[in-house]
Amino acid sequence: MNDLTTVERMPRAELERLQLARLRALVARAAERVPLYRDRLRTAGVRADDLRSLADLRRLPFTVKADFRDAYPYGLLAVPLDEVVRIHASSGTTGKPTVVAYTRGDIETWTHAMARTLRAGAVGPGDVVQNAYGYGLFTGGLGFHYGAERVGAAVVPISGGFTERQLAALQDLGATVLCCTPSYALHLAEAVEDAGLEPKDLRLRVGFFGAEPWTEGMRDAIESRLDLMALNIYGLSEVIGPGVSVECPERRGMHVAEDLFLPEIVDPQTLEPLPAGATGELVLTTLTKEALPVLRYRTRDLTSIDPEACPCGRTLVRIGRITGRTDDMLIVRGVNVYPSQIEHALLQISDVAPQYVLVLRRDSALDTLEIRVEGQAAVAAAGADAMRALAARVRRRVHEVIGITAEVTVVPPRTLERSIGKARRVEDLRG
Repeated sequence: MNDLTTVERMPRAELERLQLARLRALVARAAERVPLYRDRLRTAGVRADDLRSLADLRRLPFTVKADFRDAYPYGLLAVPLDEVVRIHASSGTTGKPTVVAYTRGDIETWTHAMARTLRAGAVGPGDVVQNAYGYGLFTGGLGFHYGAERVGAAVVPISGGFTERQLAALQDLGATVLCCTPSYALHLAEAVEDAGLEPKDLRLRVGFFGAEPWTEGMRDAIESRLDLMALNIYGLSEVIGPGVSVECPERRGMHVAEDLFLPEIVDPQTLEPLPAGATGELVLTTLTKEALPVLRYRTRDLTSIDPEACPCGRTLVRIGRITGRTDDMLIVRGVNVYPSQIEHALLQISDVAPQYVLVLRRDSALDTLEIRVEGQAAVAAAGADAMRALAARVRRRVHEVIGITAEVTVVPPRTLERSIGKARRVEDLRG
């Protein structure tokens, strides 16, 4: 496979013609086969033939996560169940799980998208991919697995957790590529250090990290402690899984596989489209999904779109780093705060380690925020006064950057709980 496929460098006018043709076919198929879309398209007064340009996308109805749960398990299928060859699902921790299904054609599309994702980091024959994303109903593990096999790499399907085994595999099997959440990459970096190893003792050269928001500061920490190039990836189960977008080595945003997924940025309140460069909610439409096509899915993820040409040669638009979610915003004494904003402020302080948790409490009628963050080993060794001084520095910096006053507790290294998957950054004790 070439580093750049034909579609990744397709002239924009040609790509947009392809997108419009696929969008019309999608709307016609959804109206014919999915009762929810048939009703909503009829209510909106839109048929496939009415779509004259991509600007008409705004006339189509939105889809939200509740639609998946209301239609649980198979109400959104556009094919008979005997054409489905794979079923994935979310954990369902806040209600019914989100069930997604795949035909053989969908699995091929997903594999192709993941192969393109890995080729963005020049992964191919001769590489060993240590896949520490979870296997099972979660889409991450099998998505990276199929993509890595497609590009000709050797896959170590180790899944998440079992850190000692992960470390042994990194050493013994010579992984050159690491795939996991960014928080778990930092946990592995700690394990490497605890074992008395140096990054040069491993063969890692590139990592693909996603499934949770992370900052440039965390990227710097991962790259310096594991001596690899850290690339940001994005995807979600409702649309296909990982494979929606990926950074190239230029690392100026994540290129969207626009021939497969049509992106928009809308204002989360008005739901009106926003111009390029403006931050808003990412909305995705699947252009080729067979089993479970999705019209204008509101991801709740906050980002922006950059349509400018990239030096890498890809003509695909890029989305910026996910800065938060519309549903993970914290309101602390009237101030809107996202965990990623606090992480950004924390990692500007050199004596702070990239491990933290935010604890929300309610004192009478007032909300309070405690930031528990690990100090570097040298600070802990210097004693309690040094820890308190660092806490004061953190408190001032958070106030300067975000405008809120928080209680800050600096704890010794390796004190806060580590996660083998998505990091749990918020403890909301407000009831």
